Amino acid sequence: MAATHKSPRHAAPNAAKSGLGGWLLALAAIALALAGCAAAPTAPSSGTPAAQLSDATGVPGVTAERLTPGYWIARLDAPGAPVLDAAQIAAQNARLTAQDPSVADMAALPASLSAAEVRARIEAISAPPSRTLFDGDGREVPATRVDALLDALALDAIADEVAPRFGLVTRRADLRTFPTAQRVFSRRGDTDIDRFQESALFPGTPVAVLHASRDGQWWFVASRLYSAWIEADRVALGERDEVLGFAAQPPWLVVTGAGVRTVFTPEAPQVSDLALDMGLRLPLIADWPRDKAVNGQFAYASHVVALPTRDAQGALEIVPALVPRSADVHTDYLPLTRANLITQAFKFLGERYGWGHSYGTRDCSGFVSEVYRSFGVELPRNTRDQGVSTAFDRIAFTEADDHAARMAVLRNLEVGDLVYIPGHVMLVIGREDGEVWLIHDTTGMRYRDGSGAIVTVPLNQVAVTPLFALLGDSGTPYVDFIYSIQRIRATPSR
Repeated sequence: MAATHKSPRHAAPNAAKSGLGGWLLALAAIALALAGCAAAPTAPSSGTPAAQLSDATGVPGVTAERLTPGYWIARLDAPGAPVLDAAQIAAQNARLTAQDPSVADMAALPASLSAAEVRARIEAISAPPSRTLFDGDGREVPATRVDALLDALALDAIADEVAPRFGLVTRRADLRTFPTAQRVFSRRGDTDIDRFQESALFPGTPVAVLHASRDGQWWFVASRLYSAWIEADRVALGERDEVLGFAAQPPWLVVTGAGVRTVFTPEAPQVSDLALDMGLRLPLIADWPRDKAVNGQFAYASHVVALPTRDAQGALEIVPALVPRSADVHTDYLPLTRANLITQAFKFLGERYGWGHSYGTRDCSGFVSEVYRSFGVELPRNTRDQGVSTAFDRIAFTEADDHAARMAVLRNLEVGDLVYIPGHVMLVIGREDGEVWLIHDTTGMRYRDGSGAIVTVPLNQVAVTPLFALLGDSGTPYVDFIYSIQRIRATPSR
C-alpha cells in the first residue's frame, strides 16, 4: 500500500481498548498501513482509467474547481437538509459510549483501581519496542536508552490501590508512548512519523491521572478517547465533579474553524494565544459585565470563555479568556448537513499531515473526527476503532467480497460516508465521471498513468483525490483493501 497514517498509528488501536499502544500490533499495522494515510491512487480495472482523468494539478482528475467546497455542494440535491438532528446525534453518542470499548465513560471510572489494572493500562501503551529505532540524526537508539524509558515508567511504584486524580488539560498537549519528548523513527532520514507520538489532547479535556513517571514530570492519564503519557504541567488538578462538569452545560462556544486562537494577553500568559481545535466546546460567559475588562482588554469585540489554568501548586483555576468575534466559532454545534460537512472538511485543505496530531495539526482519523465533532458527533480516536465500531451504520467487507462486489457498493457512496482501509480513513465528498471523490489527510498517493506506469505523489496534507484511481504499494487498487464503510445517518444502509 502506501504509507501508514496515524489515527495514531492509524491501524493500531488505543491501549487496552484496541492495541494502539501495543508496540507489536502497532508495527504490524504500520507495515500494512503504508498505503493508508500515505495513500496512492491508481486506476483499477473497474474504475475510471487514469487516461480519462486530467492531471492539471498533478493529481489525477483534480482540477482547481474540484478543490473548492462550492463545487461539490452545488452538485447536491437539498444540500442543507439535516442528516441527523440534535436528538439523533445525542442518541448516536450514547450508543457509542455503550457499545464501543475504545470510548470511555469518564463518570463511570471507579474510585480506585488495582495495581494490576493500572499496570495493564500502561503496558498496553508502553510495551518495549520490537524493532530498531533511530533518532533525528539517524543514530540507532541504544538498548540502554530503551531500558531507561522502561525504568521511567516506575511500574514498581504503583500502589496496591490507585485513586484516580482528575484534571483538565490547560493547552494542546501531546500524548506519548513513553514519558519522554524524544522523537524516534523507523528509518534513518524519515523523520515525519515519530513512533512515540500517540495523540493529543486539547484545552478543557477532562483526564484521570493514574500514575506518574519516576521523575514526576509525566503523568499517565486516561481520557474519554485515549490513554497515554502527558507532560504533568499541561494538566490542572481539581475536584472530580468540577472537572467532569466543565463545559457540560450551556451556554457554550464551539470552535468551527481550522485555526482559532484566543486573544494574546501579557496579563494572563496561560490563556494567551492558545490553539483551539475544531469541535472544541468551551463554557461561554455570556453575562460578563460590559464595563469589566478581561485581561486588560474591553470584551465587547470578543466572546468571553472560561478556560482552565494551573496555580503554583498545579491546582485547577478557571479563568476568563477572549476569543475574537471575527473567529470561526458558533454558540452551538453546527447543523449536520451535507453542505456543512463538505464546508468543514475543506477548511483543512492543504494542512500538513501530522502523525498523532504532531506539528500542531492532525492525522487522517483526527481529521474526520474533528470535522464530525463540529456537529457534536463523536468518533473513536483511531482508524481501526472507527472502522469496526458497531455504534454506526456499518457496511463491512470480507475476503469473500471480490472487486466487483465492492465496486457495486462503492459506486453508491454518499457525501459524509467514511471509507476504511487498514490504517487509513477517507471522507466521501461526491460522485462524478464514474468516480467517487474523497477528501482525506494523507502522506501520499499512488496511481497508474496513461502508459500504465505507477506514479507516487508525496502529498503530506489534507487532499482531494479520486477513490477508484488509488493504488496500494503493491499496485493493488485501494478498493480491494477496503474493509469497512461507516455511515453516520438516520437511515440504515442494509
